[in-house]
Amino acid sequence: MRRSDRARDRSFAFDVIDRCGHGVAALSTGGEGPYCIPLSLVRVGDDLFFHCALEGRKLDLLRRDPRVCVTFVAADQPAYLPESNMYTTFFQSAVVTGTAFEVTDPGQKTAALRALCEKMTPGHMEGFEETGRRSMTSTAVWGIHMEEVTGKEKARKR
Repeated sequence: MRRSDRARDRSFAFDVIDRCGHGVAALSTGGEGPYCIPLSLVRVGDDLFFHCALEGRKLDLLRRDPRVCVTFVAADQPAYLPESNMYTTFFQSAVVTGTAFEVTDPGQKTAALRALCEKMTPGHMEGFEETGRRSMTSTAVWGIHMEEVTGKEKARKR
């Protein structure tokens, strides 16, 4: 990280991840150009989880090369600072590098989907059991084991 004065610890990065509704995942295409995709992610310990269709480009790429980098941005606030006649952006971010894996165990799959729904729709879990059972065969769940996690912040001076 070029600006070490903006570096934050792992717990800060986890807080950013937990507050963000999505992260943008960068996947390797093996030379055919970059591929990035926004994902709704939930953190459970040192793993991130997302749900998706059973097939598609994202899964083809992950099966070929499971290395992933995910970026999260929170508290993004562009600003003009009249005292220095300068434009800037205040932000909090986290960057994760890790390895993706498919979740195939039905119990782990259900737990990951539950965690994702609790994060995204915490006040509406009454339909989870029925919806979870109904979508289990048509929904894939993947995890990303976080191997490196960095946090960064540019905050307003107080």
